[in-house]
Amino acid sequence: MNAMETADLAAGRGAMGAGLVVAGIVVLALLIGMFLFGSRRVRANDSRRPRPEEQPRMPEGGPVREVREHREPEEMPRTDERLTPHELKGHGNAGTRTGAGEGRPRWDEGGSGGFGSGGPGAH
Repeated sequence: MNAMETADLAAGRGAMGAGLVVAGIVVLALLIGMFLFGSRRVRANDSRRPRPEEQPRMPEGGPVREVREHREPEEMPRTDERLTPHELKGHGNAGTRTGAGEGRPRWDEGGSGGFGSGGPGAH
């Protein structure tokens, strides 16, 4: 191989490298364009933001408070035959009713808390 052939090969590699760089830039530009087009399309399909008069308001009676009550399951009807779920009240979903006012067990001051909570524990 003479020097001229070697120079032609080097020039060909350089042109191929430049072509790959240009192709990479084109692919990158296409990806960025597709992202921008997609984000505009999503924004156009989003529902509009609510106006101030459409925002939620506090109820007339003030904020709603937590209701604490003890719930008990409804009794199963006593029959000699087996009942299927569609024959039960509530179509097989177990109903509940307000139970006796026993109150839920609450945190006792000086108690240990949850397991592994690091509290001092009961003395």
